[in-house]
Amino acid sequence: MGSLELRRTALVSGTGLREAKPMADRRDLTRGSVCIQLVRLASPLSIGIIAMFSATLVDAYFLGQLGTQPLAAISYAFPVAFAIMSLAIGLAAGTGSLLSRAIGKGDRSRIVSLTTHSLVLAAITGVVVACIGTMTIRPLFLLIGAEGGVLDDIVAYMRIWYCALPLLVLSQVGASILRANGDSLVPSALMVATAVVGIALDPILIFGGFGIEAMGMEGAAWANFCARTVMPLVIIPVLLFRDRLINLKRTSWDEVLSSWREIGRIGIAAALGNAVNPAAIGVATAIVAVYGDQVVAGFGVAGRLESFAVVPMLALSGSIGPLAGQNWGAKKYERIRSAIRFSFLACFAWSAIVAIGFWVGAGWLAGQFSDSPIVVEEVSWYLWIVPITFAGYGVTIVAAGAFNALGRPMLGLGLYLVRSLLFYIPITLVATQFFDTTGVYAGIAIANLLAGLVILWLSLRWLNGMIERERQLG
Repeated sequence: MGSLELRRTALVSGTGLREAKPMADRRDLTRGSVCIQLVRLASPLSIGIIAMFSATLVDAYFLGQLGTQPLAAISYAFPVAFAIMSLAIGLAAGTGSLLSRAIGKGDRSRIVSLTTHSLVLAAITGVVVACIGTMTIRPLFLLIGAEGGVLDDIVAYMRIWYCALPLLVLSQVGASILRANGDSLVPSALMVATAVVGIALDPILIFGGFGIEAMGMEGAAWANFCARTVMPLVIIPVLLFRDRLINLKRTSWDEVLSSWREIGRIGIAAALGNAVNPAAIGVATAIVAVYGDQVVAGFGVAGRLESFAVVPMLALSGSIGPLAGQNWGAKKYERIRSAIRFSFLACFAWSAIVAIGFWVGAGWLAGQFSDSPIVVEEVSWYLWIVPITFAGYGVTIVAAGAFNALGRPMLGLGLYLVRSLLFYIPITLVATQFFDTTGVYAGIAIANLLAGLVILWLSLRWLNGMIERERQLG
């Protein structure tokens, strides 16, 4: 390693030159094989995402033991909670984008300022949104259609859920800061720990035990609150003492507001992009509702299985950002191009593997969720037809993650909109007019395939143009 790179690594990590080489080996994403770096980042993140998904399913399972009313309440709460979580994910994307590029440039002062300012913004945003959300729970869910006992359960749950919101936003932003620094292991381990705490506390607080009275819906909310404390309690000290990236000295409001504007410019577009796909699935669910409730149930089960199947691609989309950002800051453009191409190939390879698994086990998997022959048949058809084209979704989220990291969030949002508005929703709508459900699932597969190919071409074309302009500017 040259002296310039040694100084850059020492500057970023806050260590002396003697510690620079080990730090570079662990967290400098501008060196070494891009394939190995991506796998190193994505592997623990995959485990963390699976753990968090599992905790959500377990939460729904335990509430389901209380009856259909609590399960209906949590079903109403989920889309609202997800929409608010998209805001946290957007702030995390904005922070990670700016920070990774600053790390690539070796700008220590900028790195510390961005880290500090983003955490303050996360805390303030979490508190403000929580206050507004708490005051609007009942009118909002009345508008959505909840009423009676279900509405009472929602209010009981969401009041406590909002109390945990600042912790959630801090966790998302803090994890993004660590990943931008090339550390995927700590935030992923904390995701697993969060899930374990939530799963362990759920039955105790919902049904009672160990001297604790049963709290039902409120118990599930308190389990969520306790679990949400895990990440910030660890991440803040890590950033403060290990990485020394938090500056507790007073700074000018002009500098703070400048950082917030930059984070918001990327974060708002990233949050909207993150919300596009679930919104599109919601529209598709409404479209297939013409076939009846059992078809909708089958479509929903297939969607849950799909969520688990695409986890490695979600992890790739979360890992491409730090690598792309650091290398953009270091002006190592060919590494970005190689990383994106590798990620696209990995999405196609993973889709093939998943498709084979579903072709073999679709019927058995469907039977684990329902004993209705119609539901089992619908899930099976979906899993036989659609998974081979999951790569189209993977290409979209990987490309969007890369463009967010490169400071072009509107391009990332545009890719989500291309997939959903030009292909997924229109083709699904047309298919319901002329075909049975098998034809609809074939239409979804065609939409995935066409969107993936178009977005692959667009993203590589846009990336090449961006690199050419940067080289011309020197």
